[in-house]
Amino acid sequence: MTTPDDTSDLLGSSRWRLLIAALTALAADAADQQAWLAAHRVETDDLALDFEHALRTAATLAAAGRIEADVMARLEAIDARFTNMSGQQNAHRWTPQALATDTGWHEARAQARQILTELTGGWNYPLPDITVIR
Repeated sequence: MTTPDDTSDLLGSSRWRLLIAALTALAADAADQQAWLAAHRVETDDLALDFEHALRTAATLAAAGRIEADVMARLEAIDARFTNMSGQQNAHRWTPQALATDTGWHEARAQARQILTELTGGWNYPLPDITVIR
């Protein structure tokens, strides 16, 4: 088991940190996500966009054998869930309030918690500090 701070033995530790940070943000309780979005003045879809970016870099970790194939498949399932939630007809699913009420967000949160626990031994970490360039 590794912790979010113990990445020295992992190929591409920046890739690992990016994945863990994205999963941590997705795994957080809805109220914590809402507060995090407000504090950083970012939109709800930034949770999914950060995850999408981390997923692309996770493929390198998977190719190096650092992430199991079944974990990678579950990461891709989260991404597919977000894709299915997309589109103008689903705009209501991308509000801060939807984080607490929408089943898609509940399911993505549960999957992120499960994967994060498997990868690090826990899921309830402080949300990542980010710098937004405006």
